[in-house]
Amino acid sequence: MQFLRTLFWVVIAVFVAIMARNNWTDVTLNLWGSLQADIKLPLLIAVAFLLGFLPVFLILRAKVWRLRRKLMLLEQPAPMTANTPATVGSEPNELAR
Repeated sequence: MQFLRTLFWVVIAVFVAIMARNNWTDVTLNLWGSLQADIKLPLLIAVAFLLGFLPVFLILRAKVWRLRRKLMLLEQPAPMTANTPATVGSEPNELAR
């Protein structure tokens, strides 16, 4: 199964590399005013993907981190208070001595 997973990712990587090589052309971005930037098309696509993916990924990771912290706090044993009964096996006369 590990081999099939590795083969799948290798095929995807080769496909992306071939597509990037075939589309390696300059794209002119019109920024504000008369400012323009020339950028390669695969790089522009990668930057646009990361700009859309990273905020959602970071929000998801923060949510998972917060839920794990809450779960760890709930799994901790309750602190002992003064009103808790004495331990099993101790008699009230022993506590008075």
